[in-house]
Parts: sequence; structure tokens; C-alpha cells
Amino acid sequence: AQQGRVREKLYGKQKIYFADQEQLPAASDAELRGLDGEIAERSAQLQALQQSCRHMEAELKDLNSSMTTPEIAREIEALTKDCASYTEKLERIKSATNHVTPEEKEKVCREQQLYRREWRRRKRMATELLDAILEGYPKSKKQFFEEVGIETDEDHGVVLPAT
Repeated sequence: AQQGRVREKLYGKQKIYFADQEQLPAASDAELRGLDGEIAERSAQLQALQQSCRHMEAELKDLNSSMTTPEIAREIEALTKDCASYTEKLERIKSATNHVTPEEKEKVCREQQLYRREWRRRKRMATELLDAILEGYPKSKKQFFEEVGIETDEDHGVVLPAT
């Protein structure tokens, strides 16, 4: 810095040293225009390479996400076995002689509907009765059910069938 080759700047307690650009030769306008042209050319090359890179990355992603030939062969084999088993099952069902008649099916559906209605009616009656008892009961509903030994549908994960 004392010889003048490097310049020094003070920023508070810090000192920064950098090359003295006044000692460097000045570039002519032609050289600057040439350098600007080279920068533009290199920028265009960079853009083309980045575009090519993005295209190749997309293609690589597609190839990585697709199945390989052995995987496809295994998948085809598994699907063929499934198809054969389903075909066999379908043939067994078609050849079965113990089909349910529409009358029998209708009878079973009516019975199920009757039982479902009765289940709802009895559940509603039990709930109303228990609610009436719980109005004067000093403890919680859960404690009452435990003391009396009441098990609800919800305790056993039973859901009333839909209509």
C-alpha cells in the first residue's frame, strides 16, 4: 500500500486492501465492444445449455418414474394370474346350481328391514329410559353404565346398518 501497488480503505476499525485499477491499462472502446459481444455470446450459450439441462432432467425424471422391463414382466405375470383366478371364480359362480331366487332375496331384504327397524326402536327406547334415570343420578353417564354393567353398540364398534 505504501508503494502504491495496492490501495487501502478504512471502514471503522477495518481496513480493506484492493488492487489499484489506475495502474492497469485502460481498455479501448473496440476491446470493450468485443468483450460485450463475447459476454452476449456466452450468455446465449449458457441459456441454451440450461434449457438442454432442464430437458434432460425432465427426461431423466420420466425414465426414473417408469417401470423397468423385469418389473413390467413381473407385473404382467401377477395380473395374468389374477385374471385367471377371477375367470375361474366367475365360471364357478356361473355354474353353481344353488342360485337365490328373486323371491327369496326379497324375503331376506324385508326381514332385514324389519329387524333393523326393531333394533332402532329398542335402542331409542333404551336410550330414553337411561336418559330419564340419569337426570336424577349424581354421577356421570359413563360411571352409571359401569356400575350397572351396560354395554353399548359403540363400546363394541357395532354400527346400525343403513336403510
